[in-house]
Amino acid sequence: MKLSTKSTYGLRAMVNIALEHKKGAVSIKEISVKEGISSVYLEQLLNKLRRENLVTSVRGPSGGYVLSRAPGKITVADIVKTLEGRISPVDCASGRESWKMACGKSKGCAAKTVWTKLAKAINDCLESVTLADLCSKK
Repeated sequence: MKLSTKSTYGLRAMVNIALEHKKGAVSIKEISVKEGISSVYLEQLLNKLRRENLVTSVRGPSGGYVLSRAPGKITVADIVKTLEGRISPVDCASGRESWKMACGKSKGCAAKTVWTKLAKAINDCLESVTLADLCSKK
């Protein structure tokens, strides 16, 4: 399983915003320059994160984005799920019914057990790390 640039860039942007959490809003231009990410792409990612209430946009000359909650209250899972959707190594471990059409083995699949365990491990890992944790590593 490989996450897309949506998650990697989105997480990097969120860490930048979290590092400035007490100072004020961080502009897309600042994040773009620091991280080497297109400002147009960042705008798309931050709009998704804003719609899920992970960040708030601030207008004006000192505008930009601020976290909607404290860095310790936002997990990596919150960010990745917002930008990628459900996190699952294969469709049958996603919890969605549509996987039955792709696979055809709705019952009796021995491999489904391992895929479900892997999906849970991935989710548990992402849920266990907050923006505050990542900021403390910088």
